[in-house]
Amino acid sequence: MEGPGQAAAVQRRLDELLARKGEPVTVLPRSSPVPGSGARRRLSDQVRIPVYFHVLHNGSTGDISAALVRKQIAALNAAYGGRYGGADTGFSFELQSISRSDNASWYSNPEATERDFKPRLRHGGPGTLNLYSADLGDDLLGWSTFPWLYKGAPKMDGVVVHVGSMPGGTIDHFNRGFSAVHETGHWLGLFHPFEGGCTPPGDYVDDTPPERDATNGCPAFKDTCPAPGTDPIHNFMDYSWDICMNQFTHGQGVRAHQVFTAYRT
Repeated sequence: MEGPGQAAAVQRRLDELLARKGEPVTVLPRSSPVPGSGARRRLSDQVRIPVYFHVLHNGSTGDISAALVRKQIAALNAAYGGRYGGADTGFSFELQSISRSDNASWYSNPEATERDFKPRLRHGGPGTLNLYSADLGDDLLGWSTFPWLYKGAPKMDGVVVHVGSMPGGTIDHFNRGFSAVHETGHWLGLFHPFEGGCTPPGDYVDDTPPERDATNGCPAFKDTCPAPGTDPIHNFMDYSWDICMNQFTHGQGVRAHQVFTAYRT
């Protein structure tokens, strides 16, 4: 998560880049705190993102099947296409290839070794998603680089997810593939809805209600800020259980397109 000062600086730079490109710098006005049927309309611009999937493993441990990789890509497409119930963000993902690296250190300690494996394995340019699976231990489900970091470290760009978080995985409550959905949101420039707590501008998206604290589990109701709208516990960028997540908002789709235009085209 970016700090408030960092997030504000990122937003100023984003506005400058979009202005140079002649792009609008504000998202759509708030229509509803929770996307309804109207939020499912497609954005006019459709972006197809090539995906290179890198399976890190230790012998047979973590050496997942191509079928499971395809299920993960299908989860990305369903989430970003609005097929779980939220907005169609206008992004789709196309698997290009699967690489396999039998390396015990990479697999079991990816945080410490990513500067080794990423430069060796990464393919494509700024608009190409490189997705890595490994064992992230008991404390992490995944991590991602933000788009504005690409220029300074292009070989480090990408998303790493816990192999147990993939569809049908071993991590209770987080095994529908939504950790990759969440981290890819960061890769596209989205913040958590609890970014900045109840203080505007929060996540810089108008139609995600502010949220003071990250969601734990799948509560029936949660409202931590005085501003209109209950906490977006069903949003893919919160920390809810996978069973609770089902949506991006239209505004998140607009922001992701703006960031993609500024940093990944």
